[in-house]
This record gives sequence, structure tokens and C-alpha cells, in this order.
Amino acid sequence: MQRAAQRDVRVQTDQRAKRLRRALVCAAAVPAVLITAACSSDSGDSKAKGDEASAQQSAGGSAKPSASASPTVEAAAYKKLPDACAVLTKKTLGDLVPKGADSAKKGNTDDPSARASCAWSSLDNNGVKGSQFRWLNVSLLRFDSDTARGSGDAQAHTYYTRQLRDAQDVDGAKNAKATPLSGTGAEATTVRYDLKKKEGLFKQQTVVARVENVVVTLDYNGAGLAGEKTPDAGDLTKAAEKALREAVASVSKANGEGSGQSSDSKGSASPSKAASGSASASPSKSASKAPSGGASPSKSSAAKN
Repeated sequence: MQRAAQRDVRVQTDQRAKRLRRALVCAAAVPAVLITAACSSDSGDSKAKGDEASAQQSAGGSAKPSASASPTVEAAAYKKLPDACAVLTKKTLGDLVPKGADSAKKGNTDDPSARASCAWSSLDNNGVKGSQFRWLNVSLLRFDSDTARGSGDAQAHTYYTRQLRDAQDVDGAKNAKATPLSGTGAEATTVRYDLKKKEGLFKQQTVVARVENVVVTLDYNGAGLAGEKTPDAGDLTKAAEKALREAVASVSKANGEGSGQSSDSKGSASPSKAASGSASASPSKSASKAPSGGASPSKSSAAKN
């Protein structure tokens, strides 16, 4: 009996030991499972995030940049020119060239929509008292907008500046004076000087204006010949400036605008060059020389005297 009791105790002890070992093994296995699950979870998240970033990169890389816009330039406001011999009224011509209002001589041009000119001369012969001489020339030059050369306004401004420089760079000119002229186009200037010739003392007026993409140059000079008195420069200047305003207004009228007295307020309201189909005044051709009929207005006027 004692041995049987001892055997039962031993068996129970062994069973408790086995249960304890199993508990320890299970306890040790739980953290490992948790760690493995956590690692698996992190690995999945990282992979998902990596896949998302990769997809975004792929999408960004495959997206083509938008095509760059084609270069544009502001459309030229004016598309044509008026007849240069008709930009002044009969009354104005009667004041400036009293004996030559019907003496208009149109300058040669290969493109009347881009360049035009007209000249008048007057000789009021007073016999032994001498005579009064007057000479008038109006030149018009229009520039079209071009993506390579820039807007018509910018090209016209460059030519306008050149005309003023040429007007003040005449051999033998004395007492030269340049004065800004307000209320005429976008910009305007009057240049006047004295020029002594063998026939007498000539009073020269060159008035240049830019209205949008058109440059108007008016040359006007007068002299008293064979003993006649020299005309007053102030009177000649006023007459020339009045005539210039008429010429500028004629440019605007020819293009369906108003009086042409305002500055560049119209901007690019006119249709583009392609839509109008008007010819272009190339700067290489038109800006390097004045409209047909002379070198530059100021120099041609000096040559006429």
C-alpha cells in the first residue's frame, strides 16, 4: 500500500511538472507570435506606402509637360495708310504753299499700304522785290507687328527716334532746337533750324509724330529770295504743326478711327496681321531709309533747298 501511494504521488508530481513545462513553452511562444505579427503588419504597411509612392512617381514621370505657348506679339492697330497727297485740306495747303496747292507730287512706292509721301512747292514772285519760296513734304511709314521684329508700335517708335536724330543732323544747320509737341498721336516733336544757302536763309521745320504703328514726318521750309524778307520761323512752325495734326488725323480716319489726336489708348483692338492680310513694312527695308522719294525727310528737304 505504501508503495502504491508513493507511485501515485510520483505520477501526480510528474503530471504537474509536464503541465508546468507546457505552460512555460506557451508563455514563451506568445511574444514571438506577437512580434512576428507586428513585423508582418509593419512590412505590409511599408510595402503599401512604397507601392503608393512608386505609383505617384510613375504617374508624375509619365505626365508630359504642357506644350509651351507660341510666342505672341500685340497686333498692329493700323492696317493701311491714306493717300499722302490727300492728308491736308485745301485751306491748309493754301496757307503753307499759297502758290503751289495744286503742285502735289506723289513719291514712288512699291507698297502704298506701308509707305507713302507727297511734296508741294510754292514760289510767290514779287518781281524786283524778290520772292517767297515754300516747300512742303509729308511722309508716312507704317509698321506691322511681327514675332521676330516685335510689335508695330515698338518698331514705329524706333523709326520715330531715328527721324528726330536725322532731322537734327543736317550739315550746315544752325540754331537747331527740338521741342516736344503735345496732343498729337502717341508722341511728337518739332525740330527747327536755320540753313544758309546761296539763294538765301532757309527756315526749316521738321515735325515728326508717331500714332500707334505709323510715323508721320512733315518737312516744311521757307525763304525770302532775291531781297525778299526771311519768313518768321515761329509762323512757319505753327503752320507745320497744324498740318501735322491734320495728317495724323487722316491716318486714323483711313483706319476707321476718330480724330487721331489721342495717344496709344486703343492698344491692340485691331485684328492681327494674319487676319488683315496687310503687307509688312520690314525694318531692314523701311527703317534703314525713309519712304521713297528721298533719303530722310530732313536731308531730302535740305537737298531741295
